[in-house]
Amino acid sequence: MVGRIIETADCVAEGMDWLCRRDARFAEAYALTGPLPLRRQADGFTALLDAITGQQVSVASANAIWARMEAAGLTGQAAMAAASDEELRAAGLSRQKARYGRALAQAGIDFDGLRGLPDREVIAILTKVPGIGIWTAEIYAMFALGRADVFAPGDLALQEGAKLLLGLEARPSDKALRAIAEDWSPWRAVAARLLWAYYRVAKSREGIRG
Repeated sequence: MVGRIIETADCVAEGMDWLCRRDARFAEAYALTGPLPLRRQADGFTALLDAITGQQVSVASANAIWARMEAAGLTGQAAMAAASDEELRAAGLSRQKARYGRALAQAGIDFDGLRGLPDREVIAILTKVPGIGIWTAEIYAMFALGRADVFAPGDLALQEGAKLLLGLEARPSDKALRAIAEDWSPWRAVAARLLWAYYRVAKSREGIRG
């Protein structure tokens, strides 16, 4: 069963209304953040290649590398599958990311078919590809496929946001936050949007650079 798909800003607002009625702390945080972003993107090979490109580098660096890859015609699946190490390195990809990109291009994933699979199956299929961990797969399910009940508890900003929202003494672990987020089903992806937004507001108020 696929479950609810977030398609529009109204879907996000519906989920946020549900969360605010369930827990007053969400309502308090939402009063500070204001409306949450939709954050939908097109699904498919390019979305995952973009995610791999952006791993462990700054947003500015990721954007620069992606622009060079686009200019070189290396963002399509067929082009990536056939590209040499030299071509990919010239575009800015590390040797490891070049290997990951080619592995994704050659994995034979039925991206259209993923739309009809349950969340767990989507994540299981994606994480079989070298370079795609659980976090990347969950983010893809949330924003490329629009899954309303997927969460990414390994995300450090979500952990920090949960610490602040829930008044925890320490940042929760991946396992602990996954358990906490069960209470936010079937709108865990909207809870994630709120936690990210709330964390940004909190950092801004504290004057922390990030």
